[in-house]
Amino acid sequence: MELNKIPTKAKPNILWICPDQQRYDTIGALGNPYINTPNIDRLVEEGVAFSHAYVQSPICTPSRGSFLTGMYPSSVHACMNGNDYWANNAPLVTKVLADDGYKCGLVGKLHLSGTQTRVEPRPDDGYKIFHWSNSPGNIWPQGHDYADWLKSKGEDLGELGKHPENIHPNLHQTTWCADKVIDFIESSVDQPWLMSVNMFDPHPPFNPPQEYLDRYDPESLQGPLFQPSDLEAQAKLAGIDFESVAKNPEELNIKDIKAAYYAMIELIDENVGRILAALERTGQRENTIIIYTSDHGESLGDHGLLLKGCRFYEGLVRVPLIFSWPGFFPRALVSDALVELIDITPTLLDICGLPKPERMQGCSLLPILTGIKNPHQHREFVRSEYYRALKPSGKADLEGSYGTMIRDNQYKLVVYHGHDLGELFDLENDPGEFQNLWEDPDYGAVKNRLMKQSFDALAIAVDIGPKRISLF
Repeated sequence: MELNKIPTKAKPNILWICPDQQRYDTIGALGNPYINTPNIDRLVEEGVAFSHAYVQSPICTPSRGSFLTGMYPSSVHACMNGNDYWANNAPLVTKVLADDGYKCGLVGKLHLSGTQTRVEPRPDDGYKIFHWSNSPGNIWPQGHDYADWLKSKGEDLGELGKHPENIHPNLHQTTWCADKVIDFIESSVDQPWLMSVNMFDPHPPFNPPQEYLDRYDPESLQGPLFQPSDLEAQAKLAGIDFESVAKNPEELNIKDIKAAYYAMIELIDENVGRILAALERTGQRENTIIIYTSDHGESLGDHGLLLKGCRFYEGLVRVPLIFSWPGFFPRALVSDALVELIDITPTLLDICGLPKPERMQGCSLLPILTGIKNPHQHREFVRSEYYRALKPSGKADLEGSYGTMIRDNQYKLVVYHGHDLGELFDLENDPGEFQNLWEDPDYGAVKNRLMKQSFDALAIAVDIGPKRISLF
């Protein structure tokens, strides 16, 4: 396929779809025969899918803060959930693009600071259109746009939330997101735009509309990655933050949960189809880059775990990443290059002909997306970080867990800092991450090499403060 050359100062529309907590192996076209995702499959068929894309944190806020800035969580001062405010020591890509003439909109989550007891305070984010709903929960008396939308339809979120399985799909938060996006698309035909579509699904609780759940037979689904030795391995990590305690998958009813999880993704997929139809109806599809990804994954029973926390297994840190722009990006290309989500922001700047800030650690994917570079080579390794992300602390000590991950094409090293604990996996020979080689003397050289690479990368990514202007 011969690709069109991207103009030096291009301003394509950007549709950035980011469900919450969708792991990498949940798309039909990328190898999952159990799930129904025809519209996401179409994006794969019409674009470039990165099969080894990694988040920079397995938790919401630090991951979102990193991919919106192209910087690691530790560099951009966004390390935990529930933080008081967005430190704002680096501009969000949406702000950069808004300053360059883009009309930017958001529907759903932003989640750059804590939302448990308040509507999220907005930073200088560049969004002209802002429809906020951090979750479909009925916990914000004012300022919750999804709840207000339901009221306009004569519905009460508090009452609907008592029986979420009975919520009609047309009233679901995912559908509300799509409705608002379609309104935005139809009213934005005369200027370049960026729309962030951040629906809550398939985040727990796993409660899709019943008609979608009925489409999946739990017993027909594949079980999680689990061996009895996982329970012993997780017992050693019992002091490390996580949202669940390891159990045998049968105790967790994992197949029932997986059916619900898949049903939620199918609802997302149907609304992706509605959005695609709106782009085509308004004649904007050919000038719109679509990005599909997620902020982090979900354990889904792997290693006896459910939900998320300070672990770095593939189901938690590896997510979908698809770029589609007909005529400019290749079709049906699946790249197995190692990629980080912080690579999205410099890619968008590169496409728009905007300079990359000096301290941005992301690496543009445009050479792969335009066929200039080998699509199976991008990074030597990828990294992910976790710093006290779950537990609030009023103490001066280091309450909460600290962990870092580095993986190259063969090995993954995880260090749980402050403990004599870690994990080393040979992913080439042990893709399920069952055999921890951390204490195996035969792998000492591999462990030391990865430890040094991780330490070097962390040092290089440190925030060095204001710009240097003189010798002393």
